[in-house]
Amino acid sequence: MVGVLTRLQKLLLIGGIAGIFSAVFGVGGGVVVVPLLIGLLGYDDHRATATSLAAIVLTALWGTIAHGVLGNVEWVHALLIGVPAMLGVTIGVALKRRVSTMMLRRGFAMLLVAVAVALVVT
Repeated sequence: MVGVLTRLQKLLLIGGIAGIFSAVFGVGGGVVVVPLLIGLLGYDDHRATATSLAAIVLTALWGTIAHGVLGNVEWVHALLIGVPAMLGVTIGVALKRRVSTMMLRRGFAMLLVAVAVALVVT
């Protein structure tokens, strides 16, 4: 079925899947969008990551509003995580420019395996 979808339909499908995973598991961009952009649309790792980050802005904003209305957001903690994360992104982008696509892909795969093992063990 995925083979007969247009590029636009694939992008919309990726967005829908990312939204569901974001709401249910608190993940979406890196774990869902990046692999699907690479696998379904042939993006290289650099473009997939950057596109995912741009798209996640909308997902995060909407999720923040929805959870904020429900009183689920620890605002001070969000700031204490988010502000240093912006510095981390700046450093990460600089590092990523020096890393090959294959190294990125392998590193990302190892991260996903480590997260999966940690989730199974806990």
